[in-house]
Amino acid sequence: MYHFRSVHDVPDLPALLARARAFKADPRQCIELGRGKTLGLVFLNPSTRTRISTQIAARNLGLEVVVFNAGTEGWALEFADGAVMDGASVEHIREAVPVLGQYFDMLGVRTFPALQNRTADYSETVLGKFTDLSGRPVLSLESATLHPLQSLADLLTIQELWPHKRRPRVVLTWAPHIKPLPHCVANSFAQWVTAWGEADLVITHPEGYALDAQYTAGAATTTNQSEALDGADFVYIKNWSATEPYGQITCTDRSWMLSPEKLAQTNQARVMHCLPVRRDLELGAAVLDGPHSAVVQQAGNRGWAAQAVLEGMIMGY
Repeated sequence: MYHFRSVHDVPDLPALLARARAFKADPRQCIELGRGKTLGLVFLNPSTRTRISTQIAARNLGLEVVVFNAGTEGWALEFADGAVMDGASVEHIREAVPVLGQYFDMLGVRTFPALQNRTADYSETVLGKFTDLSGRPVLSLESATLHPLQSLADLLTIQELWPHKRRPRVVLTWAPHIKPLPHCVANSFAQWVTAWGEADLVITHPEGYALDAQYTAGAATTTNQSEALDGADFVYIKNWSATEPYGQITCTDRSWMLSPEKLAQTNQARVMHCLPVRRDLELGAAVLDGPHSAVVQQAGNRGWAAQAVLEGMIMGY
């Protein structure tokens, strides 16, 4: 595995999950693997879990880690090819990324969509520039359309919490929010669950919020949340902005929040969320604080997922 940008970069998903479980049992079993190599983590947007978990994962493998918050600590970057740089941007991505490639053996990058132009966001310009120009293995710490490290941790969490032989019914449900959010986590979760092939995925959302079919192929979809929740074994809560008109909030119906009453419709489902979560807006506090909540375990698994990925990238370097 050279780059890690989506599930399509993973040659053997069951083996990657197995390595994540192995690192959780013995975190420093490969402490010498990354000795003498450097990992640069470039953040164009804020991060808590991704930043900390990836740093710890890298250090468990012996990597030297440098974190660079490009949005606040570096020069304002220009991303558009052909731009006349007579405005606020000081440095073009075409110079910045190759220079970073000179400094580091591996690069991680985190960026978000602008949520103004769907075609521009879904072209993955920033991640693509890092991949094309750095000359180094590139690790996605979240991009305009996907969050693969989160999704790998999500699958690990489902594996840990599902002791039965039958396939679990997994429901991804839209939730209310006060501002438009990216499609990244929802797209990625759908892509990884369907690629995994060990669960039945149902996606439920209001009208106008359908996710891109390239990520949801193989999943059932419905705008009837109650119907989706019936018999669910796992419920993944996530807000995302409208598909049409793109990047907007067109639904403000707070009844979509998962409450204890709605949870009662499920098969005592475990409840997941990528965090941060807005209590009593996206997810009822009684559910978050109750015995069905798996959000802390899920967040804890971010480190083991990142460690398994970094091991694979070092081995494939």
